Amino acid sequence: MRYHNIIKIVMKVSEPTTPKEFAQYYDLRWRLLRKPWKQPRGSEHDDLDAQSVHIIASEKDDLIGIGRLHFNSPQEAQIRFMAVEELHQNKGIGSKILEKLEEKAKLKGASSIVLDARSFAVDFYKKNGYHIVGESYLLFGSIQHFKMKKEL
Repeated sequence: MRYHNIIKIVMKVSEPTTPKEFAQYYDLRWRLLRKPWKQPRGSEHDDLDAQSVHIIASEKDDLIGIGRLHFNSPQEAQIRFMAVEELHQNKGIGSKILEKLEEKAKLKGASSIVLDARSFAVDFYKKNGYHIVGESYLLFGSIQHFKMKKEL
């Protein structure tokens, strides 16, 4: 009988709690969502970070995906800053992050979630139950966004 070494990578989806996890979170947010468009460090932060729910996906000590949830009203939550490292895309990681953000929104009483999806991410959100409400803004003069919504 032949035995094969089987390595199973376990992905963990959680809220960042340590200074190291938050540093990795903001670094990934900048590298994936700001740096390619020559935006400076610091542009990955906004005034809502302190009152938001932050979610990370990691394998061992490597952060591979992120997302953030904040509230526009008691009933409406908004997702921002969703990103997954390119090598880890199309493996269900983004869906797991989204699921965790939606769970947090429901627990806090939201009845709907809105987001502004980059054009290349629209199909991902559609597969996860979101629908396009309309065209949104053009970020950095080149990235078209679409307002999307999901009823919880």
